Amino acid sequence: MQLRFVKLICVFAVFAGSGSATAEVTVSQSNDPGVILSAELTDLLGLEKNIFSAIAPAQISRLKKIPVVRKLWGKKPSFSYSLDYLTNLPEARGDKHWQCLSEALYFEARGETVKGQFAVAEVILNRVDSSRYPSSVCGVINQGTGRKFQCQFTYTCDGRSEVVSEQPIWKQVGKVARLMLDGKARELTQGATHYHTKAVNPHWSRKFPRTATIGAHHFYRMPTRTASNG
Repeated sequence: MQLRFVKLICVFAVFAGSGSATAEVTVSQSNDPGVILSAELTDLLGLEKNIFSAIAPAQISRLKKIPVVRKLWGKKPSFSYSLDYLTNLPEARGDKHWQCLSEALYFEARGETVKGQFAVAEVILNRVDSSRYPSSVCGVINQGTGRKFQCQFTYTCDGRSEVVSEQPIWKQVGKVARLMLDGKARELTQGATHYHTKAVNPHWSRKFPRTATIGAHHFYRMPTRTASNG
């Protein structure tokens, strides 16, 4: 644009110099450098406006979607006690208490349904909340460990070496443990602190109120203490 302006000035000078000293040179509006520059600037701004008109809606739309994408990223599907639900969750990770709970679910309930695994996790966490048991997940699970067949969870004191050999099940119970430690509502066992398989009939089960039967397990809540029984 600047070069064109210079050329126009030069042309104007040539025409001005070629006439007599008294000749009047009238520059028409179409040849007026100021008018031409103004017109070209208008054209340029118009072109810019057209470009932004084409781009801006797409840009604005994309920018508007960014918070939505961030909000939905990692969103969990609606909860259900199903394998499909757990499969759609990312692989779980956690600290030593997550590890302890995952191991307990694996060795105590890996053959159970998903609901049954959640129920066993509820029992462990209900014990953590009870003043009658250790106040940590690992403490509850390992209570009595080292005294053969006197522990709370058989796999910790049966004298056998426990090895995780089924990785798909391990990942599954790991997700159950993660959900429960993250605050999943305990809605299956009504506060149960004990359970046993249907294949056995321990003596304490006749004194404890049964709260649920899920899969292969019966679940019980510890009797309420009264003034008469201490």
